Amino acid sequence: MLRSLRIENLVLIREAELSFGPGLNAVTGETGAGKTIFAQAVGLLLGARADATSVGTQGSEAYVEAELDVPEGFFDDEELAALAELRPDGEIGLVIARRVFGDGRTRAYAWGRAVAREDVAAAAERLVAMSGQFEQRRLARASFQLDVLDAFCGAEQLERRGDARLAWRELVSARRRYDELTRDADAVAFRLAELQALVDSTEGMEPGGEAELLARRERLRHVEELAEAASAAAAALAPDEGDGAAALAALAERALAPLERIAPELGATAEELRDLTVRLREAGSDLHRFVSSLDAEPGALEDLEERLQAIADLRRRFGASSYDGLLELADAAECELGVTADGGDPVEAARQAAARAEERVAALAVELRSARAANAEGLADAVAAELASLGMGEGEFLVELREREVGPTGGDGVTFLIRPNPGLPFAPIADTASGGELSRIALALAAVAGGETLVFDEIDAGIGGVTAHAVAATLQRLAERAQVLTITHLPQIASVADRHFRVEKVPGDPTHTRIEELDDLLRREEVERMAGGAEFIATLKDAAV
Repeated sequence: MLRSLRIENLVLIREAELSFGPGLNAVTGETGAGKTIFAQAVGLLLGARADATSVGTQGSEAYVEAELDVPEGFFDDEELAALAELRPDGEIGLVIARRVFGDGRTRAYAWGRAVAREDVAAAAERLVAMSGQFEQRRLARASFQLDVLDAFCGAEQLERRGDARLAWRELVSARRRYDELTRDADAVAFRLAELQALVDSTEGMEPGGEAELLARRERLRHVEELAEAASAAAAALAPDEGDGAAALAALAERALAPLERIAPELGATAEELRDLTVRLREAGSDLHRFVSSLDAEPGALEDLEERLQAIADLRRRFGASSYDGLLELADAAECELGVTADGGDPVEAARQAAARAEERVAALAVELRSARAANAEGLADAVAAELASLGMGEGEFLVELREREVGPTGGDGVTFLIRPNPGLPFAPIADTASGGELSRIALALAAVAGGETLVFDEIDAGIGGVTAHAVAATLQRLAERAQVLTITHLPQIASVADRHFRVEKVPGDPTHTRIEELDDLLRREEVERMAGGAEFIATLKDAAV
């Protein structure tokens, strides 16, 4: 879900901070007020290109930032690996942004850190679906059409999709392992030798060992400072010549001792001085022993440096990212060597593992295909009914299912076909539908299969009357299970929105555009304006009488 959108100096919008909620969010305004700038802002996050004309007059750059909720497992997608690496610890959402400079250059960001524009677009496209050019690109993607069909199949199918993705990863890994082992015999021998070298080199190493060595090295590097400070403290307490703190405390105690009989209240103070004298002498002795211990390790620093360097060399040799990672590799190597020593054949074990993974992938592909075949016609009928209610003729729609090479989503390809006019052949939706029709097709698909955040910019193109009411009803129904943002001229849609934002042009030098969320009173006035104004509505009432 899109939680918030921040816009700064984008064309006519000086600054806007918009908070969206679940359900239906409507954006309205007079023609020419700047509603398309709102769409442009969302488009930038979806990867749209920008130029210098996007930058307003209030600065040298434009900026758009969005905060989005993401579903569980969102960052497990391999195509989002670059973003996953930048994800702050404990972060449960996604913050993405685009900056447009005065010369037309742009930069993309995730959580305030620069990333490739393609990475931001890839993440945004998985969370936000927008009509217009983005809808055409999205609807044309075979992967999106497959996602829609699987979503229509239900929760069990989506679980199978997750299982199939994991099974495919295991198969790829198993095949890679088998290829590595069977490339040639020398490679196998070399690998076994490396495994043994790893085990031998790490023998005796314990978890946390490197940290302990680093701490000891740091201590030895500052041995002179430690000796100087400890000697100074020892001298202050118990110097070789003269009186130190311990002797002075003892002197004070002896001075008070004869007087305790005369002034008993001095007894407590004298007792404290006696205790202090003991503790000061002990502290002095401890400090002297500490200073002596510093001289008892000749060559220790050099030895530590050699041991730490050896650890660093091992990490580089065996590709470990950390000391603990090196120990984990050593444990895995020891296990593999144990299998070999027990008479196991690593090549045969790898072959069997690959065969088991292939069987798992194939079985899941069959389950996925069965569910898709059982639901393809139902999806087509449901979408057709929605399209007919949205004013798209008879709403003829087909879901074509075909076999393809098995991959992480199974072994099926899906194509959505539509016949916009009777008598014409069915054709892929992205090739035959206009911009407004694509928006209504996207709405119909979302209405029957659910979806992420949906942004409609052309949903009301060329419609009115009964169709407008149907579109409003469909949007309202869809908004019960998906977040919907729609830019509209239709009062039928605006009147059923859960949140209403108005875009208006503010005269000035220069003129600028303002976007604000409306309260109930302002919303009523805006819907009235969209319907033709109070005077026009009054004429309709008079005519009815």
